[in-house]
Amino acid sequence: MNIALQTPPVSAKENPSSVGPEEGTPPNEFTKDVIAGLTAPQKTLPCKYLYDEAGSRIFEQICELEDYYLTRTEAEIFSSHLPDIAKELGTGVTLIEPGAGNCEKAEPLLAIMESPEAYIPIDISPEILLGARARFEASQPELLVRPVIGDFTQMDRWGDEEPGNRQVVFFPGSTIGNFTHQQAQNLLQHFAAQMAPGDGLLLGVDLVKDSVVLERAYHDDRHVTEAFNKNLLRRINRELGADFDLDAFSHRAFYHPLRQRVEMHLVSLKDQQVRVADLSIPFLEGESIHTENSHKYTLESLASLLNKAGFQQKHYWTDTNNHYVICYAEIF
Repeated sequence: MNIALQTPPVSAKENPSSVGPEEGTPPNEFTKDVIAGLTAPQKTLPCKYLYDEAGSRIFEQICELEDYYLTRTEAEIFSSHLPDIAKELGTGVTLIEPGAGNCEKAEPLLAIMESPEAYIPIDISPEILLGARARFEASQPELLVRPVIGDFTQMDRWGDEEPGNRQVVFFPGSTIGNFTHQQAQNLLQHFAAQMAPGDGLLLGVDLVKDSVVLERAYHDDRHVTEAFNKNLLRRINRELGADFDLDAFSHRAFYHPLRQRVEMHLVSLKDQQVRVADLSIPFLEGESIHTENSHKYTLESLASLLNKAGFQQKHYWTDTNNHYVICYAEIF
């Protein structure tokens, strides 16, 4: 196996959004984003900051909850249809995974694909990328693996991959749902700009469904999601010397049917002042901090999104309840 960490040049354009662990975020960027969000008319915080080390551990617990169907359902679809998915991707493919994390989802796919050319996992954490080395060395020693360190939303190119190889971008986990529809279109267009006609996209997407199912997934009775949401306030306290009283805020998650998304908020339980980085931030009772969106799609709206970004849907696989879909599309 050949592994070499790469750090490709990034563009100067503004990052539309990002998700995933943010251990590499410069302190001044975190401060700037927090202050800008908390002084906006609708207080908000970028969802990427939910995933510090502690937040990532809590999210792993969320994924094990009975009501949190997303991770389990996606895994079931892959397990049931992996040979068909691999056949659809074709032979001699370079698989590129933005926001790869520990690369666990790509490993069984690469194992069954026919003669994959290479695997390029992209993540901001070099430790996570290098941590996947032992697994690939043991399971697929012949595979060329080229981890790339960086924020995939800002990269002009994936790395130093050989021109001419057919590429497939692997973007599972319903990560696309954390972006607004316009941001999602921009992101897929950004992917497409680094691809050629016939290159593919394998995308995991959560579908519109009964609001009770959706809201239970984001507001569990064991309060694990509440701990995940409030951990962001704990992080601000720790890193910016703020004085948030976590007991003075409640976790709220609800489905917005017109926007077809679940919104997560932290709601102030009283009138209060919070000190953040030498600023006093006022909160009224009932005022919220909007911390995350999770957009849901219909099969029709997903096809429309792909088409607007330059992709044509070729095939999709879903579960028996039509809760989730894995879609394969190609650049036209």
